[in-house]
Amino acid sequence: MNIEQMRSVLDSLPDPVFNLSTSGKYVALFGGQDVRYYHDGTSLVGQNLYDVLKPEKADYFVRKINEALTSGEMMVEEYELSDKDILGLPDEGPEDPIWFEGRIQALDFKVDDESVVLWVASNISERYQLEKKLRYWGDTDQLTELYNRRRLEQDLAAHLASFNRYDISTSVLMLDLDNLKSVNDIEGHHKGDEIIVALADILRKQMREADAAYRYGGDEFVIVLPNTEIKQAISFAERLNSQFATHAESLTIGDIAVTVSIGVTAISADDDSHETTLRRADKLLYDAKNKGKNKVTGF
Repeated sequence: MNIEQMRSVLDSLPDPVFNLSTSGKYVALFGGQDVRYYHDGTSLVGQNLYDVLKPEKADYFVRKINEALTSGEMMVEEYELSDKDILGLPDEGPEDPIWFEGRIQALDFKVDDESVVLWVASNISERYQLEKKLRYWGDTDQLTELYNRRRLEQDLAAHLASFNRYDISTSVLMLDLDNLKSVNDIEGHHKGDEIIVALADILRKQMREADAAYRYGGDEFVIVLPNTEIKQAISFAERLNSQFATHAESLTIGDIAVTVSIGVTAISADDDSHETTLRRADKLLYDAKNKGKNKVTGF
């Protein structure tokens, strides 16, 4: 195969293949024939990343080029590009960026005394969005759209590790709806689901951005409050209980009043796992229920 034939093969590749120098210069471009995803980029050759992209995005590419040159190994990177990253374009482009997978390999020659890499850019936006949806539903309770128990265990384990390493206080609330079983027995589970969703909405409105709420199972919920001492967490739980009480009239079925009981604890040095923290919160929750329900118990 001669040079012309090799060039023809490279130019026929569906994904664009760039030669990029250590300073960010577009040395050469091949491929990019899949017109569903790519525009003609031949005008880039001879320009520099800093001529085309905003500085912070160009910095990213140059950093990855030099990491690949240093390691000598092929690197695989996922990254996004949008109109906001490109010089000379208005910022009012599509909201969703285009996602790419870059495969970056150092080459064993130089161009104009600069080391170069081969950068294959594959448009993975459809795959990325699908994976994003799968991750969302893998972590999310479908009824309430709060996080689920799987995500709780993952997050709480991370909070325990942060506490052990940095002594960062994290409080945990466990909530249970009082008398919901009676509502389900009389009105059916659809009414019980409405009340569960109502509680989830209240939680979302009361939490800070850093807080997280989870449906633990059935009518039990957990709230995790990072950087929060136990006294602050108890005050938060009491406000939450009060907020739920303001909806009591709409949540009363006949003579059955649906209220909420809450157990409050914080990660402690004695906790050997996140399950220990949850068990303590669960015990405090049932202490609240045994004291007559519609109460907050903290320790």
